[in-house]
Amino acid sequence: MKNLKITRLINRPLSLFAFSAIVSVASMLLYNIPFFNYVVEHTNQSTGVRVFLMASLVVIMLLVNFLMTYLIMYLMRMAGRILLMILAIINATALYFIITYNIIIDEITIGNVFNTRYSEASGFFSWSLWAFIIAFGVLPGVVCLLQPVVYGKAKKMGKYCGTSLAIVLALIVANYNQLLWIGEHDTELGGLLQPWSYVVNSIRVTSIRMHKQAEEIKLPDGKITDNDKAVVVLVIGESARRANFQLYGYKRANNPLLSKQQGLKVFKATSCGTFTTAGVKAILEPKNSDDLYEPLPNYAFRTGADVAWRTTNWGEPPIHIDEYENDLKLAPRYPNVDRKHDEILFAGLRERIEQSPKNKVLIVIHTTTSHGPNYASKYPKKFEVYKPVARNVEEGEKDPSKLVNAYDNTILYTDYLLSNVIDTLRSLKDWKSSMIFISDHGESLGENNMFMHGIPMKLAPKVQYEIPFLVWTSDGFREYKTNLPEVLEQHYIFHSVLNLLSIQSPAYDKDFDIFK
Repeated sequence: MKNLKITRLINRPLSLFAFSAIVSVASMLLYNIPFFNYVVEHTNQSTGVRVFLMASLVVIMLLVNFLMTYLIMYLMRMAGRILLMILAIINATALYFIITYNIIIDEITIGNVFNTRYSEASGFFSWSLWAFIIAFGVLPGVVCLLQPVVYGKAKKMGKYCGTSLAIVLALIVANYNQLLWIGEHDTELGGLLQPWSYVVNSIRVTSIRMHKQAEEIKLPDGKITDNDKAVVVLVIGESARRANFQLYGYKRANNPLLSKQQGLKVFKATSCGTFTTAGVKAILEPKNSDDLYEPLPNYAFRTGADVAWRTTNWGEPPIHIDEYENDLKLAPRYPNVDRKHDEILFAGLRERIEQSPKNKVLIVIHTTTSHGPNYASKYPKKFEVYKPVARNVEEGEKDPSKLVNAYDNTILYTDYLLSNVIDTLRSLKDWKSSMIFISDHGESLGENNMFMHGIPMKLAPKVQYEIPFLVWTSDGFREYKTNLPEVLEQHYIFHSVLNLLSIQSPAYDKDFDIFK
C-alpha cells in the first residue's frame, strides 16, 4: 500500500507552471552557483547595493529559465522534454569543467570544442566526469522526460510569459547603475551562466564560420631570387610555455641537448592567443588580422618552394599543398619509428630534404608534445626523468608538483626532437639550413588554480602566452639583426622564413624579420 502511494505521488501530473518553476529553481541551484560566487567575490559595492544586485540576479535568472522552460514545453511537447534533458546533460558537463579546470564557457572555449578531435577529447574522460554527468545531468534529465505535465491553455502561457518579461525588465532598469560593472565583467559572467553560455556562444561561433570566406585572401605574387639550396624546418610546438625551458633560466636542466647546440639563438616571444587555432594562424600569417590571409605554407608553395606539412595536431588554417601528412600516413613508411609520439613526424627528414626536386624547401612540423590533460602520455617512457608524475590534470590538481613533473618531461622530449633536427640539418653540407621552433601558446599548471590554456587574453596569466622562440641556422646562412625588440611576436615567423627562402614579395615586412 505504501509503495502504491509513492508511485501515485511520482506519477501525479504537475501543472506546466509548477513544472517550469521547479526546473528553473533546479537549474539555478545545480548549475549556476559558480556564477553567483563570481558576483559575490568581484563586487565591491556597499552591502545594501550588493544584496539588491544579488537578489535581482536571482529573480532574473529564475524568471528567464522559467520562461524558457514554459515555452519549450508548451510549444514542443515531447521534443521539448528531450531538449531539456539534453540541456541538463550539457549543463552538467559544462559545470564539471568550470569547477575542475577553472574555465569559463566563452566563444573561445566553444571554438576549441568545435575544433577538438576525439583523440584529444578522450583525454578528459574519467570516472569522476561520468559520475558527475549522471548525477547532475542524466537523472534531472530523466525527470524532465518522464514527469506528467498538464499543459493548460495558451491564454495562461501569455499571462505568465508577459508577467515574467515585465518583472525582468523592471529589475534591469532598477539595476541601471550596475550596468557598467556588468559590462566590465561580461565575459566572465556570460561564461559562467548555464545554459546561456554555450547556447549563445555556439550560435556566435557557427555564425562566424558560416560567414568566413571559403578560401583565404591571396597575397601578392612573390618570386624566388636565387638558386641556392636552402631548407627551413619550422616546428610549431603545442602548449610549450617559456617558463619551463632551461634555456630561459628554468631551474631544471630539461634542455640538456639544446643548451649545448652551437649557433642556437634564443628569443623571448608572446603568442597572439591562448588556444591552438589563434596561435597557429598568427604564426603562419603576415600580420595580425581577423581575416584569413594566405598562410605561409600555401604562399611558399604557390611561389615555387617545395613544401611539406607533417602533423599529429589540428587547428591550422586550410593548407593547400601537395604534401600534407599526419602520423597515420607517415607510420607505414617508417615502421621502426614510434608512431605513438611526435617522433614519427621527424622520421626520414634527411632523405626527404635530399630527395627534393627543388632548391627551396619548407617543412612544417606541427606537434602535440606538451598538450594536456594527459602530459605523461606525450613522451616515451625513457624520457620520464622527473618523477612521480600525474597521469592527467585531475590527478595533478591534488598535487600540482606531479603535474609539473609530467609537463617537464614533455619539454625534455621536445629538447631531444629539436636537437636531432639541428644535427640532421648540420650534416647537410650542400644546403643552407635553418630550424625554427615556436609554440602556439603557453600553459597553466596549477598557478592560481588554473590548468591548461584557453583563457581569454585579457584575463590569461602570462604563462599562457609567454612562449619559446628558438632559431638555429647553418654557418653563414643569415645574420641576425642587432636591434630586435626584447619580446617578439609570432608574426616574425612569416617574414623571417620568406627571407631564409629568398622569396621576394610585396607581402614581406622587414620590420618583422629577425634577420638582416
